[in-house]
Amino acid sequence: MKKIVFLLFLLMTVAQAQTGNTHVVYFETGQYEVPEIETNRLVLFIQSLKDIEIERIAIYGFCDDRGSDSYNLILSQDRANAIKKIFSGFGVDDNLISNVDGKGEVLLRVISSDNLNIIRGLNRKVEINVVYKITETKGGVKDEKEYRFLNDQLKVGDKITLENILFETGYSYIVEESIPVLEMMADALRERDDIYFTIEGHVCCTKNARDAVDRKTGKRNLSLARAKYIYDYLVQKGVKRTRMRYVGLKNKYPLGKAMKYDKRVEIKITSISKRN
Repeated sequence: MKKIVFLLFLLMTVAQAQTGNTHVVYFETGQYEVPEIETNRLVLFIQSLKDIEIERIAIYGFCDDRGSDSYNLILSQDRANAIKKIFSGFGVDDNLISNVDGKGEVLLRVISSDNLNIIRGLNRKVEINVVYKITETKGGVKDEKEYRFLNDQLKVGDKITLENILFETGYSYIVEESIPVLEMMADALRERDDIYFTIEGHVCCTKNARDAVDRKTGKRNLSLARAKYIYDYLVQKGVKRTRMRYVGLKNKYPLGKAMKYDKRVEIKITSISKRN
């Protein structure tokens, strides 16, 4: 099956073109003290943010697969707390830090025994996600749009990864900066009424590829809830229900990038009718 990764571009007149940044800090086995070299890297990262308006900062701690679940949850939280302390020490407003969460161990995916220690080393980390404020100019946001994903070369079976539609951790709703992108996608899908598709929801950071818990409902069906969120939004915007369905694919298909990209939806083209 052909897989296509497309970006939805929102062409805006803004003071800042980039919407955010991610930094990763790595730790020694069983430790939450930040190593000196990692501290130096983190300080440089914090200093690079001094002239940028920040919407929020999320800090997520992780462990490798060694240790019990309870031990790893505590250690990952201690690592996240250690990073927050450094941010606070450099004068970053605590109100900007929206999440400081320990996520426990990262699921170990071993390709061969030779890279086991390398993989574990990469899993002993804290991920820092910084979201920038998007500042409109006096003229406001322009209406120009570019849809790279709804072109005439699409075929049945193609899968569209919507990289700019990101979800809040543990919830089925999208982050604020993704709303304009979702609106554009709805407009494009309404216009291309010859396309029939399945909305596939995904989650990150769970064991054995299982689904994550939706913090709003307490049910372990977050990937399905995310797909339904997009489905309901598209229906509200005028996309016919008969053209689409939604499924939850749990954590079966991680992308191997920063965890925020696994909290995603994809659109799989199931049918294309002849256009008049």
